[in-house]
Amino acid sequence: MSARKPYVIKGETGDWELVMGLEVHAQVSSNAKLFSGASTAFGADPNCNVSLVDAAMPGMLPVINRYCVEQAIRTGLGLKAQINTYSRFDRKNYFYPDLPQGYQISQFAHPIVGEGEIEVDVEPAHGGDAYAFSCRIERLHLEQDAGKSIHDMDPSSTYVDLNRSGVALMEIVSMPDIRTPAEAAAYVKKLRAIVIALGTCDGDMDKGNLRADVNVSVCRPGQYEKFRETGDFSHLGTRCELKNMNSFRFIQQAIEYEARRQIEILEDGGSIDQETRLFDPVKVETRSMRSKEDAHDYRYFPDPDLLPLEVEQAWIEEIRATLPELPDEKRARFETDYGLSRYDAGVLSADAEKASFFEEVAKGRDPKLAANWVTQELFGYLNKQDIELADSPVSASSLGGLIELIANDTISGKIAKDVFARMIEGEGEAADIVEKHGLKQVTDTGAIEKVVDEIIAANPEQVAQIKEKPKTMGWFVGQVMKASGGKANPKAVNDILKAKLGL
Repeated sequence: MSARKPYVIKGETGDWELVMGLEVHAQVSSNAKLFSGASTAFGADPNCNVSLVDAAMPGMLPVINRYCVEQAIRTGLGLKAQINTYSRFDRKNYFYPDLPQGYQISQFAHPIVGEGEIEVDVEPAHGGDAYAFSCRIERLHLEQDAGKSIHDMDPSSTYVDLNRSGVALMEIVSMPDIRTPAEAAAYVKKLRAIVIALGTCDGDMDKGNLRADVNVSVCRPGQYEKFRETGDFSHLGTRCELKNMNSFRFIQQAIEYEARRQIEILEDGGSIDQETRLFDPVKVETRSMRSKEDAHDYRYFPDPDLLPLEVEQAWIEEIRATLPELPDEKRARFETDYGLSRYDAGVLSADAEKASFFEEVAKGRDPKLAANWVTQELFGYLNKQDIELADSPVSASSLGGLIELIANDTISGKIAKDVFARMIEGEGEAADIVEKHGLKQVTDTGAIEKVVDEIIAANPEQVAQIKEKPKTMGWFVGQVMKASGGKANPKAVNDILKAKLGL
């Protein structure tokens, strides 16, 4: 891993830098809602999973779901954050047609989870190297989701579906420690991997079960460092919030557009309005949604229908004892047990499904060879074809069989790629393909030596140049491989050629 480098955006009047903090909303994995027993099942007909509490019928009182509290604590522990034994629910007042109470029950002054920190691995981008950075978590609080307004069923009416109303959300708020579009996407990926590993959220972004609000601002170089030294937010530019982002690619596109938009306004002598904006993925631009409210605009006050939450430390420790192996721990184990690089270990441990697939491929085999084939060949193919790992045409055991043939010199790495392509096409297991097409590697040194002698005899001019131009050796290797149909063992070819040519 290389060091984190400044991300500079060139403007007409000088350089600018990005500063971002994210608010990630993760739907709690639970069968019932935060304050009612209504189902949280996805895909039900509109307004079927709605209790009287969710619909805010007069006289209905909320009752806290203990399991949702447990899931929030579990997530906080996974974020290495402070678990607050005292927390409180507040009413956040605003009006939406799909918010039947006219307020949202949330946590403001006293959240269930306090400060934490996670380490985020950033994949290589724009010719740069992979690196890692630490992002501070400010808080995690529980709150209820709103319903859904539907605008495309009638040209003159808006319909409301309250199935999501009252579903438990964990809002995970970061400090403004994120500095590039790639870092923002990597941060959400890391959070998603953690909550999936914990079983506290399924991370399904397509269903809206995990979505991010990105607070974007720009400043001159050096201002962020002053903020870190003093904690004074005035050193940072006015932020705009990009609302409800549910795609890693869209997150990056929206940030890049928004940063350029703000820089153009500032360089023209204007000022940035603090507002909430939406991203249009078709036009690849952001547009204003509403002015951004501050805390006082929501008129927070303690919810009179809910007592404060007081959590015993013993219960927190019970939950801690049940935590699974988390991505950072798995990455460290992959580095130690399999001898993988931090980057490869990070790629393979970031997702539980990928990690399990790799471990099955690597079981009893060369782990580095297994990692290369999983991350480069298989994942490269799946990404190019936009196929999920669960739908891979090559199973872990089948890929493991291919790797065994490489390791025992039955086939070369070059032949293996041809075999892999045939496996993808559905021709069967690697061993059967090799046998059917006669692809076994030639390891008989006598046979290889005969081919080498023929090539040397037929090319006296190249032989005469070999002393002055050692790179000619590569030409000879290519000719031998070509003559053998690519089946000659490359190491044996190199060894015999060196001996024959006196290198």
